[in-house]
Amino acid sequence: MKVAIAKEGNLVSAHFGHCEGFEVYEIENNEIVSKTFVENPGHRPGFLPKYLAERNVNVIISGGMGANAQEIFRRNNIEVIVGASGELENVIKEFIDGKLKTTNSVCHEHKHHDSCGNH
Repeated sequence: MKVAIAKEGNLVSAHFGHCEGFEVYEIENNEIVSKTFVENPGHRPGFLPKYLAERNVNVIISGGMGANAQEIFRRNNIEVIVGASGELENVIKEFIDGKLKTTNSVCHEHKHHDSCGNH
């Protein structure tokens, strides 16, 4: 299983589309077997879900994400967990332990008014 976390530095990014990139964890038998950084190639509506699907990501974790992106991830069979915050290592441990739950929140308003795909 591959789990991507939208990141800024060592923290979960507050907004998926404008993160610096994704820490992609490969998990087998509830253990992290590898960790790879994938740089954000740029925010374009509908692009990032397909980009991560091509990298065999099964789960995306972020602070916030727009409704369009969430729907595209689901159409690509990628589980969406939003509302996460904190240090990456703590968040991935919570996920592995089954303690990380999505808030199902949809990003509507923030300083990047168009970054959710809601124009």
